[in-house]
Amino acid sequence: MSLQSYYLEEGFPFHNRKLENLKKFLSENALTYDQQIQYSVLLCNDEGAIVGCGSRHENILKCIAIDKNLQGEGLLQRIMTQLITNAFHQGITHLFLFTKPEYKGIFSDMGFYPIAQTDDMLLMENRRNGIKQYLKKEAEPFENIPATVVGSIVMNANPFTNGHRYLVETASRQCDQLHVFVLSADASEFPADVRLDLVTKGCEDLYNVYVHGSSDYLISHATFPDYFLKDKASGSEKAVELDLKIFGKYYQRTFGITHRFVGEEPFSKITALYNQEMKKILPDYGIQVIELPRYRLDDTIISATLVRKKFLEGDFEGIKNFVPYTTYEYLLSQKGQALRKKLLEKGAAL
Repeated sequence: MSLQSYYLEEGFPFHNRKLENLKKFLSENALTYDQQIQYSVLLCNDEGAIVGCGSRHENILKCIAIDKNLQGEGLLQRIMTQLITNAFHQGITHLFLFTKPEYKGIFSDMGFYPIAQTDDMLLMENRRNGIKQYLKKEAEPFENIPATVVGSIVMNANPFTNGHRYLVETASRQCDQLHVFVLSADASEFPADVRLDLVTKGCEDLYNVYVHGSSDYLISHATFPDYFLKDKASGSEKAVELDLKIFGKYYQRTFGITHRFVGEEPFSKITALYNQEMKKILPDYGIQVIELPRYRLDDTIISATLVRKKFLEGDFEGIKNFVPYTTYEYLLSQKGQALRKKLLEKGAAL
């Protein structure tokens, strides 16, 4: 059958029968449909059967497959061209790609460059040395500051609590420099810019603490999508490994990181899994993992989950002892109240 005998069909995303057919095709190609997908494209033959597909979530291309009997006939190029065109129309130019390591050569020929891989998973981007260029710029202010012990913390801070502050303050006393990376993905109740601002303000009195955004390279929809799916832990080990390899390979080398500090995780399955794998993987890169007990107020473990619950309930007196003043000030502010109203209208869980 000639190339002209195939047609493309778009979904934003697909639903009902077409979605079920897409899931079935992916399953036949050892892939699983991602519930976060925003756009998909199908390549079908004259009989309407799927012979290829590809999808996008934000700036990540994934779930890409071609019928095994038709590989090598140029069909993948049609799918990739459509995915990239759709992303560009949405104003997205920096793209990431999830695939299997054996397809590195194919996607390299299409302008994608490898970032990191595991035995089963490969992450690529369409910028040559994009991650190195980004981290070099982030680390430039610290190149001439002498430091032997360089610590790191990665947090979502949704929002920044006294528990987070305790972790940062305790770690800072053990380091010459402490770099705090706040997740940049907008997948939480508190927007990324608000979370970054609250951490920055909440740590500004600590002279050796430097706060950064995490970009797309660290616990993001690109490196670790399962992190943003509540209570999902099974099947995530491969994504955890990929994310931690990126941290060890690039962040450690750029910042000279010697330690990574984490808090104990009694609540979130996915974060508990992440902490567990961190202790196995990061020592191979010369990074010592230090787990600290959760900060308590009397018998209460202070968590962002508890603070969000009280925030949505309007219990501001109850919040007061759980967060730094800068966070409390934001929660009471006009912007904080507007966010609370928005979350309640969306039906955020109390």
